[in-house]
Amino acid sequence: MDMRFECEKTLLSAAIDGVSRAITSRAAIPVLEGILLKAEGFTLTLTGYDMEMGITTTIECNVLVPGETVLDARLFGAMVSRMEPGTVRVDLGENGTATVSGGVASFEVPAMQPGDYPSLPVTGAENTMTLKCGMLREMIEKTIYAVAQDDKKPAHTGELFVIEPGSLTVVALDGYRLAIVKRDVECSRDIRIIIPAKTLQELLKLMGGPDDEVKIDANRRYVVFTTCGYTLMSRLIEGEFLNYQSVLPQTEGSVVEVNCRAFMDVIERASLIITERLKNPLRIQFTKEKITVRCQTSLGKVIDELTPQTMRGDAVEIGFNNRYLLDALRSGKTETVRFVLNGALSPVKVLPPEGDNENDFTYLVLPVRFKNEG
Repeated sequence: MDMRFECEKTLLSAAIDGVSRAITSRAAIPVLEGILLKAEGFTLTLTGYDMEMGITTTIECNVLVPGETVLDARLFGAMVSRMEPGTVRVDLGENGTATVSGGVASFEVPAMQPGDYPSLPVTGAENTMTLKCGMLREMIEKTIYAVAQDDKKPAHTGELFVIEPGSLTVVALDGYRLAIVKRDVECSRDIRIIIPAKTLQELLKLMGGPDDEVKIDANRRYVVFTTCGYTLMSRLIEGEFLNYQSVLPQTEGSVVEVNCRAFMDVIERASLIITERLKNPLRIQFTKEKITVRCQTSLGKVIDELTPQTMRGDAVEIGFNNRYLLDALRSGKTETVRFVLNGALSPVKVLPPEGDNENDFTYLVLPVRFKNEG
């Protein structure tokens, strides 16, 4: 077992950080806590894998002796990041140890057998579409807040990507709220896939600037994202995603338009008396003159209000979970939002203001019943 290569420190450090996103610190197989390094030709390929998600990247490298090895990701990353600027050299000795050196510093660490490292699956994923990173980032960031945190329904711990000729729809829901974003894209395929939230969160960290591109390949079992020198492969979540269109209210009772920042300020003030233990709902009354927010817990009682920008329809009083309402207001990233209300117990639609971007997103928040409503 012999191998020797030299890399530029910042390039190597960034590559280790990138592929380490697919590595868990308490892996079932110890070798999966490491990064697979393969040096050949003029390149070094790094791989991180946790049996569900794999990330690979290839960087320029001066390969003195080609070969492969596996080094502990956390330790290797920490050593390289703390090296002085310049060249980092890795030598693999016959005794199963690797010497990692840079400047005058030199570490000797155990190396693991590359033969024990599981091969990434051959996904067979087909080319689906290529998007600007800016568009995909926005679609994920506007919806991922609504992904389910527990795995009672595993399908809802991921985001549904509805890929159709000419459009991409991203949907997330957790039983209490729903987030939908749809965009026109160039695509000729027709496929619905559920991508784990963890995969998408790591993809957000790997994607570059708004005008960089991300290529998406998919089939029924895998999705592969290729962007900014990285390839991220992930298993998909199997199972049935809720028919989200069936839960969207079709009627439009009362419509209220409010300033987002002002409404968030009121909710955040009212939330000061709400804790994990005292999760009492906000009681919000919408009228043409004002929106009144009330809450009472054992910590105290609060009444606050703001003036709506516009309102049509009857006055309505609804109970809300404060966090669910804040998440929807925050994620829309618009100056004003529309609330579409159909009585105290119907789901509430949160939409962008009427105009150019009124199809930008569709959010749904379930109301909370007050205790005295039986």
